[in-house]
Amino acid sequence: MSADPPQHAVEVRRSARRRRTVSAYREGDRTVVLIPARMSEAEERRWVGVMLDKLAAQESKRTLGDTELTERAARLSEQYLGARARPRSVRWVTNQNTRWGSCTPAEGSIRLSHRLQGMPEYVVDYVLLHELAHLLVPGHGPRFWELLEAYPRTERARGFLEGVVAAERLPRIPAAREE
Repeated sequence: MSADPPQHAVEVRRSARRRRTVSAYREGDRTVVLIPARMSEAEERRWVGVMLDKLAAQESKRTLGDTELTERAARLSEQYLGARARPRSVRWVTNQNTRWGSCTPAEGSIRLSHRLQGMPEYVVDYVLLHELAHLLVPGHGPRFWELLEAYPRTERARGFLEGVVAAERLPRIPAAREE
């Protein structure tokens, strides 16, 4: 079974009384997913993924402040970069409309675009980890990408962001006028 961010273990509880519904909630450092007892293992895997994404989306809708972003950066650095990336500041900015984040290694500052607010937690974590990696490796060469390989949702987050960019490029079809 896969967990959303690695800090959350997943516990699946089956219930004979539960017929159709699936629900999930956080309980301390684990995620509990409640499913009907008759559900197959394949359905269980699918529903665990759906519920983890749903919880992550709900949690990311709560706007993180700069203090929480800084704490999150410290956790991600510790978990994936051996605590080597230590930013002096991490904050949201509203002047980045073509980038998801930026980093100034000389100053140790990381800025994340406000456009990330409301996106799934794993996407925000990926962008934050991407910028943390720039504190250690300035460019996008092989050493940089090796650092990001440790994050299990790198490809998924990149795909999500590519989808957002693609959706923004779609032509806007004007609403049909009623005659």
